[in-house]
Amino acid sequence: MRVFVILPAAGLGTRMTAGHPSLAAPKQFLELAGVPILIHTLRAFAEVPQVAAMYVAVRASEIDRLTAQVRDYGFAGKVHVVEGGDNRQESVANALNAIECDPGDIILVHDAVRPLIDAATIERTIRAVEKHDAAIVGLPAVDTIKQVERTADGAIITSTIPREYIVQAQTPQGFRCHLLRRAFAEAAADEFVGTDEASLVERAGAQVAVVLGSPANFKITQPGDLELAEFYLQRQPAHH
Repeated sequence: MRVFVILPAAGLGTRMTAGHPSLAAPKQFLELAGVPILIHTLRAFAEVPQVAAMYVAVRASEIDRLTAQVRDYGFAGKVHVVEGGDNRQESVANALNAIECDPGDIILVHDAVRPLIDAATIERTIRAVEKHDAAIVGLPAVDTIKQVERTADGAIITSTIPREYIVQAQTPQGFRCHLLRRAFAEAAADEFVGTDEASLVERAGAQVAVVLGSPANFKITQPGDLELAEFYLQRQPAHH
């Protein structure tokens, strides 16, 4: 059994660059402690012995830049660069098509802009997929969750959802190769676009287990997040 990693990184990061013209690069190429965010993410997965190869999906205009970074940071041969699509699902599908995996192999999909993922969480996810065929990293909800209805005057609460029924989905999200391929094929046939890979697999009728994540494994989406990530990096001297 081999483990393959897909990193969708074709997003433009509009929330990151809005009002910040100096942040012209897509966020996955912005630097964190002097190293591109995406390279931090690749290093985390490279620490896990079971990982056979990593596939990064980027916009066509970024392929040359990423290929050079992969070489400069010593990932040549282990990281494959593929062209991404117009949305996350298309990017993951393109990478999935590029992977030659056996049915029982494991595919992990991870947000390129979650650079603080740690090897222990990755390994826990792999073990959970070995047991359940599908698993994602999630965080228990800390805040009270309200379901609302949108009205012309704003949002009105319709119910309160008990916290024990809620987890906030993170990545990696891991699946047996045959299951992920089937879920993507069914979604494509029905022109269904999900918010994450687990939503496609759930829709295909499979159960998805949840592995405990970490508050540090957050998604860098706006400028203040870079400072928070720097703070976490300084607290983790052993990481990277």
